[in-house]
Amino acid sequence: MTTVVSPVDGEVLALADVPDPVFAAQMVGAGVAVRPAASQQRVEVRSPIAGKILKLHPHAFVVFTAEKQGVLVHVGIDTVKMRGEGFELLAAEGDSVHAGDPILQYDPAAIAAAGYSDIVPVVVMDTAPDSVNAKSVGLNVVVGDSLFELP
Repeated sequence: MTTVVSPVDGEVLALADVPDPVFAAQMVGAGVAVRPAASQQRVEVRSPIAGKILKLHPHAFVVFTAEKQGVLVHVGIDTVKMRGEGFELLAAEGDSVHAGDPILQYDPAAIAAAGYSDIVPVVVMDTAPDSVNAKSVGLNVVVGDSLFELP
């Protein structure tokens, strides 16, 4: 089984608690979210699994496993509207990565100033709602701690 690990330090939340109806209803897939620990400095977001970066945007990325499962990491809610401001890419589409490799970083102050949340949903693409065991919900995690196993 493949373990999906936390891309950031913070508190694990159920997707139902994410202030976005698409993530909350698990329309993209099942998973959890991490509310990043408060930081005055740039936050590095790391790959939650080993695989290949299929898609990479300033605010989000998808890593595809060898078994053809995609895991989406989305930094913040509505942060696409920031058009990359406050974000810096540390990897490229097509890169092979290990769990824990840095993918991007962001400035929490820029997201807050834009009026958005920096909650980080971590979702297994195209999976049925509640198809992952989200036993990590409620825990405080650091980068690399287990969030759930791929279904």
